[in-house]
Amino acid sequence: MRFDVITLFPELFAPFLEAGITRRAFASGQVELKLWNPRDFAEGNYRRVDDRPFGGGPGMVMMAEPLLRCLQAVRASRGEAEDSAAPVVLFSPIGEVLCHSAVERWSQSSGAILVCGRYEGIDQRFIDAHVDMQISLGDFVLSGGEIAALALLDAVARLQPGVLNDEGSYQLDSFNPALDGLLDCPHYTRPEVWCEQAVPPALLSGHHAQIERWRRDRSIELTALHRPDLIVAARARGHLSTADEAVLTASGKRV
Repeated sequence: MRFDVITLFPELFAPFLEAGITRRAFASGQVELKLWNPRDFAEGNYRRVDDRPFGGGPGMVMMAEPLLRCLQAVRASRGEAEDSAAPVVLFSPIGEVLCHSAVERWSQSSGAILVCGRYEGIDQRFIDAHVDMQISLGDFVLSGGEIAALALLDAVARLQPGVLNDEGSYQLDSFNPALDGLLDCPHYTRPEVWCEQAVPPALLSGHHAQIERWRRDRSIELTALHRPDLIVAARARGHLSTADEAVLTASGKRV
């Protein structure tokens, strides 16, 4: 798959491509990433890409023309047929909040063109004419779309085959359908006792069924405590067993 990122700060992506487990996805070519700076497509000696907003107000607005020229260069580079053109994605507070199911869909796609806004935003005419969808990370504002783009790329890269040391790690992720969309359980490692806190006995038992039950119970309890909406959703889909419901009742976190 191929992702093209339109950004005024391509240098922000370099460390991401060279460090951490997800670098494997880019080094292997499973995820191809190309960076495009709209300033390279702006006119004049200063390569201006922003201007003051009509109607007044603070800040500057990214101009439509440099973005369009940059997008056209991306399209030409991708050489796609019109009916299979990659979607253009803008990171914006009004977009749909990125979630696990969306990441899974992106991880199985052929990629996209990601537009990272800056300043007060992008000329709405470019958005209306060329953006296919908008994505948000949540109800807060970033200084630009680069961090959001990195979040999407990281989430997609780690789902590619062979990227994680243990493929089972993905199956235990929070929000994963393998866990019925619930939060993951707590995890422990050596030493068995640290600062007078011992590892739960069930995890030391060597009894696989007991260990799995302990993990499931803790997952249920944590989700009920911190994200009860996920419990409600799992129950509606028929994913909670009688034993799961008993754990909720015993914990006093009946949802």
